[in-house]
Amino acid sequence: MEAWKHCISLAQSCSNMRQFKAIHALFIVNGLHLNNYAISKLISFCALSNSGSLSYASLIFSQIQNPNLFAYNTLIRAYSRSSTPQLALHYFHLMLDDENVGPDQHTFPFIISACTNSLWMLLGKQIHNWVLKNGVASSDRHVQTALVRFYAECCAMGDARKLFDEIPKLDVVQWNVLLNGYVRRGLAPEALNAFRNMLVSGVEPDEFCLTTALKGCAQLGALQQGKWIHEYVTKRKWLETDVFIGTALVDMYAKCGCIDRSVEVFEGMTKRNVFSWSAMIGGFALHGHVRKAMQCLERMQVEDGLRPDGVVLLGVIMACAHAGLQEEGQFLLENMEARYGILPKHEHYSCMVDLLCRAGQLDEALKLIRRMPMKPLAAVWGALLSGCRTHNNVDLAELAARELLMAGNVDGTEEDGAYVQLSNIYLAAQKCEDACRIRRMIGDKGIKKKPGCSMIEVEGEVNQFVSGDISHPCLAQIHEMLDLVSLQHSYKLAFHTTWSSCDEMELTFQP
Repeated sequence: MEAWKHCISLAQSCSNMRQFKAIHALFIVNGLHLNNYAISKLISFCALSNSGSLSYASLIFSQIQNPNLFAYNTLIRAYSRSSTPQLALHYFHLMLDDENVGPDQHTFPFIISACTNSLWMLLGKQIHNWVLKNGVASSDRHVQTALVRFYAECCAMGDARKLFDEIPKLDVVQWNVLLNGYVRRGLAPEALNAFRNMLVSGVEPDEFCLTTALKGCAQLGALQQGKWIHEYVTKRKWLETDVFIGTALVDMYAKCGCIDRSVEVFEGMTKRNVFSWSAMIGGFALHGHVRKAMQCLERMQVEDGLRPDGVVLLGVIMACAHAGLQEEGQFLLENMEARYGILPKHEHYSCMVDLLCRAGQLDEALKLIRRMPMKPLAAVWGALLSGCRTHNNVDLAELAARELLMAGNVDGTEEDGAYVQLSNIYLAAQKCEDACRIRRMIGDKGIKKKPGCSMIEVEGEVNQFVSGDISHPCLAQIHEMLDLVSLQHSYKLAFHTTWSSCDEMELTFQP
């Protein structure tokens, strides 16, 4: 009994794998490795602790003659959130083959999480059907939440919403999962509509919901709704304590065109992290305040003792690109490792290529790509292709498009964009035969260019306009106003032309 208490006490106080292996040896010496409860304690530390080893936990599990449900669930849970979530499915299948145990309400959220992290749509739907038959889906909110998150992460927002609407009593976590799903898929109008419905239903938003809603406001340019959330968090004094809400406000105001309000919120934050500085630098970059963005590199180290990371440095290079500061951008890229200990990644090179292309230095951009220490991804060649379109460089555009399509990591959107851009470049260069050839390829592949979209907020309501769409209820009034603006512009142009002609005649006929 004393050995039991001593070994269990040691297991509970273990802090690293070196100690753990010694404790494991004591368990074996005292015969406790044959006790399911005791060995489950070891597996729990080894699988779930940051100081543990998941592979060692699997090794211990393989030595158990009759694993209990806790041991199965522990490994399924650990692997579901690891870099190898497919192994969670392996232990789930072992559980199903074990006649002594079966999945319970704890098992399903973990295995659904594994399907989410692996984007296994088919298997996730099978698990969904299973919990529906067992009645777990209608009674366990953890399973319900896991399923909504699964469909949202698999880009099936219609299925996620349908399942969400079937939950009889919704909590704030489930609302946040839905909101986050909409925002991550670029469906900001749906996200803000869901946020309003949550408030109407009487569910009070927490910090996570408000942060997600602010991201939606930033995507949509919904300034008035963002201001309302700002007032909401100010009344509850959350802005003073929650760095993520403050960061989201900084980002929202900057993207909604209010850089002064963004700076005001940022300077008023009592606590700031790297994400806060990154949001402020991104805001300065967006508004062309490149010097202020560069000053933030020093300020964050002096004022908050924070070292810039790769995202912060990317924001500064972007600011240089917007302002056309080629030398400053190149200096930062070349000295990232020496000054900040950060190796440039693809996104830094892509941004620098964009900067060089904006400056008309297409050959320098190509040389930079050739010097990259890693194989260029599609985004890098895409930046060069965009520059070729701006400067009508057909030969280089053909090279960039060819390399982009051969990059190996090209998704459908990038491939479609490459063909469309190349076709436009040929047309601009009056190479009609080549343009027609690419257009035929586009037709054969079934590629459809995504229509342009713009949004504007009027009296707190966001209006969205899509190219070719005639469904807006105020379409007639909008066209009347556009005709009036066009007519006024024509009158001003004619007036200016007339007076310019008179001035020229006066100068011509002076005695």
